[in-house]
Amino acid sequence: MKIIFSRSHVPPAAIPLADLPLGGRAVVVAIDAPPALVRRLEALGFLPETLVSCRRHAPLGDPRVYELRGTQLCLRRSEAARIRVEPR
Repeated sequence: MKIIFSRSHVPPAAIPLADLPLGGRAVVVAIDAPPALVRRLEALGFLPETLVSCRRHAPLGDPRVYELRGTQLCLRRSEAARIRVEPR
């Protein structure tokens, strides 16, 4: 199930959050996930037009720490791959 927030389509420049490089910043544009995961990610703060940045990652690259709305949280690559962002 594809959930698109405030736009009628995902912008061509949108990438999965999992592909955001360390130190990179982006804006959340969509979540492509089952409803339960969408609700969980929204509850964590992944809402439309939210600025998110990739802060650090585990030694083997997974999971990664993302910062949004003044909070740092950890997501597995499989979860972050479902969040579409537009790099800034």
